[in-house]
Amino acid sequence: MTPDAEFGYELLVCRFAELAWHPSEGPRPAIVARQLGTKERRWDTVVIEVDPAAFARRRAFGDRTIDSDLLHVVRGAPAEWAWYRDALPDPGYPWRYVRRAVHRAAGRDLIETRRDGNRIEIRRVRPYPDWVERIVAVENKPDLDRSAADRLADQLDHDVETGLADEAWLATETTGERVEPALLRELPVEAGILATDFSAGVDADAADVAWHPSDLAPGEGKRRDPETETLRLEIAERAYGKGWRSFHETMRPDCRHFELRREGRALLPHCAAKGKVPTARECSGSCPKFSPEPPQWRTRGWPIEGGPGKGYKRVLDRRRERERDRPESVE
Repeated sequence: MTPDAEFGYELLVCRFAELAWHPSEGPRPAIVARQLGTKERRWDTVVIEVDPAAFARRRAFGDRTIDSDLLHVVRGAPAEWAWYRDALPDPGYPWRYVRRAVHRAAGRDLIETRRDGNRIEIRRVRPYPDWVERIVAVENKPDLDRSAADRLADQLDHDVETGLADEAWLATETTGERVEPALLRELPVEAGILATDFSAGVDADAADVAWHPSDLAPGEGKRRDPETETLRLEIAERAYGKGWRSFHETMRPDCRHFELRREGRALLPHCAAKGKVPTARECSGSCPKFSPEPPQWRTRGWPIEGGPGKGYKRVLDRRRERERDRPESVE
């Protein structure tokens, strides 16, 4: 069992998904994120399967998330100059907010703008690609008991009924032991079951499929409604910009006790003072063990500018970029 089962396990599942997705049907180009979803439903792990060629075109728009307001502008920007209110579909809210989004998009070089008298005209820099192939939702529960199975059954039923994701999975820890069949029977048959054993850390062989999922995508010749498709794209964009290594953004890597430790082929945060994987709530300035890096750590003896905390951030950011580059190179 991983230290701090809930949070630590979540990070290990994310790393496994990077190494071995799809677990039952062979390698697929994908990016992985965590704690994403909608107002009604937040998923622990989200896998965005991508079309490599289209993903490379998405990469040309930069590394940051294109949020919902910007998507409205970027997707609707015409090939030739046009007044933005003629070019874009009616947003359903005041146009002054669209105007702000136009300026933000231009500031990030996502579109081009020019003035024609008092009017702002827009033109696309490049077409926004259809880069998302499938979205997969994974619930993580290392300790699967009956009460947990009951709660997860309701959550997975929601995923199956809404069809927002193309597949729904439960990942649970076995540590070499069989998952209790009676517990699995509590779950919807459409959800896949991933039985993991991370006792030796993460590698591509650290999980087995205990139950294969059903395809939740619309049948042949059918499509999701436009609102759902837009919501899926917004989730994919947040996954693209955030990834799953962004935990350092809500922790205190500038604490002298913060470390990154290897669990097989994964790097997890570790608190040397508490001897465990900390959660974001625990790893904060209000922690009684919090001790800021001494100033000399940031100026002397370290081959990395800004001290070890800044170095940890750079390591995680580089790994996020490396994994985000990988689907682009797959053909």
